[in-house]
Amino acid sequence: MTKKPPAYQALAAELRELIVAGRFRPGDRLPVEPELSAAYGVSRSTVREALRLLASQNLIATVRGVAGGSFVVTPRPEQISDYLATSLNLLAVDTQLTVDQFLEIRDLLEVPAAGFAALRRTPEDLAALRATLFDPGAASPEEMYEPNKRFHALLLGACGNPLLEVVARPVFQVLDERFLRSRAPGRFWHDVDRDHREILDRVEAGDEPGAREAQHAHLARLRGTYLAIDRNAAPG
Repeated sequence: MTKKPPAYQALAAELRELIVAGRFRPGDRLPVEPELSAAYGVSRSTVREALRLLASQNLIATVRGVAGGSFVVTPRPEQISDYLATSLNLLAVDTQLTVDQFLEIRDLLEVPAAGFAALRRTPEDLAALRATLFDPGAASPEEMYEPNKRFHALLLGACGNPLLEVVARPVFQVLDERFLRSRAPGRFWHDVDRDHREILDRVEAGDEPGAREAQHAHLARLRGTYLAIDRNAAPG
């Protein structure tokens, strides 16, 4: 028998459904605690816990004062990405997601994104991408880590599709933070630098097939490094 959820979770789920269905739209104020308590037959403490849960999920924001209350908000893309990244990290730690599975998804998302970037990039996008390039012979791994991360984030931003960016960024973030910050071999960064320059050249030229090809080749090269690090980190 399925265990019945606590009353505050059940109430939060009902309110969440109303928000998702558009019954309460961004900017709308939810009924006040006494009204929710009477409407759903629960205590005011249960209502407060339900509202706290919705606030933790970035669905509402509570404002104090005479004109205050609990208002529906629109989650920001970075909030959605952060939530996905946390969930994916937990699944990876629990070994429910393998490195190969992460790499497959990254290829499916980031290769088309590079092609879109070649078609949609702006002069500002190109300047920002070029500013992330580094000299692997003169920088330490820690100094190259952030520009590498920023290059991929900017490339996703240049694709002009916020949803693709929201979904792809957490996958990159999980792999990058788990496997590259301190474990990547020195030669790895020379390959990254060469690949980034090739991808950027194709994007700047407006070469959609070339940008896709360069990004796919880059991810294929990364695969060997990720898998080697994963094998070395395995217990036993």
